[in-house]
This record gives sequence, structure tokens and C-alpha cells, in this order.
Amino acid sequence: MGKAQENAGESLEVRHVIAASPERVFDAWTDADSMSRWMRPGPGMQCRCRLDVRVGGTFEIDMIAPDGTTLPHTGTYRLVDRPRKLVFTWVSGPTDNRETIVTVEFLAASGGTEMVLRHEGLPAGAAKPHESGWQEIARHLAATVADAASATSTERPS
Repeated sequence: MGKAQENAGESLEVRHVIAASPERVFDAWTDADSMSRWMRPGPGMQCRCRLDVRVGGTFEIDMIAPDGTTLPHTGTYRLVDRPRKLVFTWVSGPTDNRETIVTVEFLAASGGTEMVLRHEGLPAGAAKPHESGWQEIARHLAATVADAASATSTERPS
């Protein structure tokens, strides 16, 4: 796919501050068990993930609706720069099965990490529902990372 095609279409940006280090937030994106807990864009959704996190590696994310309908998402990692940045393709029914590009940056911020997610090359009309989904996913991610940090701190001996 040429560069002009990649950048064509709608785009969105979601920013969310997460009370955890960039390393912890980045690692949540690269661990399938963690991701299966937070990669859920709606109420009652479940998630099944298979990740091969390396440049050229692929992922499969199945979002499972409460009625059992499976929404498959696939992609290929283009950049893996721990703990700063991930870039990957994103293909799903809601992208008209077209390759789109997701860039996630992890910026040290007061109170933890500012996660900046950009999704580019979306078909007409797809940015708004994707933005809502990514916002919900960011909230789930923040809660999951906070729960993991809390569990880790209570497991340490005094």
C-alpha cells in the first residue's frame, strides 16, 4: 500500500493520562493476557488476543459481543519501540477490511503516562465510532493497569 493511500481517509486522536509508568502501559499493549482484559470497546464485550510483538509480527484480536458475535481484527507491527511507541496496521470489518494505521505513543506525564493514540486511513464515517471505541478501551486500559499496579504493591513484603 502506498504512502498516499495510507494517509487517505479519516483520522482520529485519543489522549488519555494513565496512572502508571510508560513501561507499564507499553507492556500492557504487548501482553496478550493483559490486553484480553482491556481491549473491549463496549459493555459486556470480551476479547481474545494472539500477539507476536516484533516488527513484521502479526496480531489477531477477536472482540466478542454479548450475543457471541465475534468481530475479528488483525494487523502487523511496523514499529516496536519500548516504552515510547507502537505502530501497527489495523484491519477489521468496520475499516471495510482495509489496512489502516494505528500509532500509540507513551509520553511521561505528571501523574503517569499520557497515551496518545492516532488511527489514520479510516473509511468515510468510521472515525467517530472508532474514536468512541478507542476512548472506552483507554478507560479499560487505565483501570487494568491501575489494578495490576495495586496488586503488585500489596504483594510486596513490608
